[in-house]
Amino acid sequence: MNVNDVKKVAVIGAGSMGHQIAMLCALGGFETTLQDIQESALQKAKESLQFQMNKWVNKGKITQENLDRVFERLTVTTSLEEATMTADLVIEAVVEKLDVKLDLFEKLGRLAPPHAILATNSSTIVNSKIAAVTNRPDKVCNMHFFFPPLVMDCVEVVMSEQTSEETAQVAMDVCEKINRTAVLLRKEIWGFVANRLLFALNKEAVKLYEEGVCDYKDIDIICKKALNHPLGPFELMDLSGIDVGYFAQQEQYNETGDLNDKPAKCIEEKVNAGTLGRKTGKGWYDYEQVGSKK
Repeated sequence: MNVNDVKKVAVIGAGSMGHQIAMLCALGGFETTLQDIQESALQKAKESLQFQMNKWVNKGKITQENLDRVFERLTVTTSLEEATMTADLVIEAVVEKLDVKLDLFEKLGRLAPPHAILATNSSTIVNSKIAAVTNRPDKVCNMHFFFPPLVMDCVEVVMSEQTSEETAQVAMDVCEKINRTAVLLRKEIWGFVANRLLFALNKEAVKLYEEGVCDYKDIDIICKKALNHPLGPFELMDLSGIDVGYFAQQEQYNETGDLNDKPAKCIEEKVNAGTLGRKTGKGWYDYEQVGSKK
């Protein structure tokens, strides 16, 4: 199998990552199906993509004629079977919980054609933890996109010991077709590269905040002014979703039992309160409207 054999892509999960990954695939010329169990999520995804892509048209990044053709290649459904039964590549983008992914990949192993590659967009969970429940561990890999996928030009493609060279190469080539820079990791490690660096920064930032060394707003200012980061760690948590990092840390803690891996109390409090960042209107900062905070 090579990239020319990939005609149809299914993206599972229409959340903040999934719907943009689906759009990237449609922009890359693939017949793409976006699946979610909730019709409301699919409707929200369509509205969000229409809004975002209209901005591309207004900026001259794509013509309306070409955009119309792209949307013709993108369909949505609540049926997992319908989405995957003829797919050549399936990209999972559901919640960062191992038990949820295991249940999904067991179904994908039964529903998707035998030749189909099954990729997870997990930001931390290595694919070998998932591959065992499928009937094709050699065709399972990580394709870790970064938020927001329509903006961020990077994908970490991660192999396990069972992932075939063919699978990895197809995943890399698909990234090229959707105009994203892919980096191949031949060794599995929790969090891969980008998130290990990011989580180390976030953990120290939260520790400084909880110990009363510095207010979170001042920590963000220092990171932006002294380290030249475009966003501070607390702003970035709000952007990506505080729950995303929380679930990733919780999975690591469940695996290691090391208290140092347990999510910080202030993070847990925000998740329990449902103040998850921009997507809920409040996180570390209050968001009155898109693009503003206080």
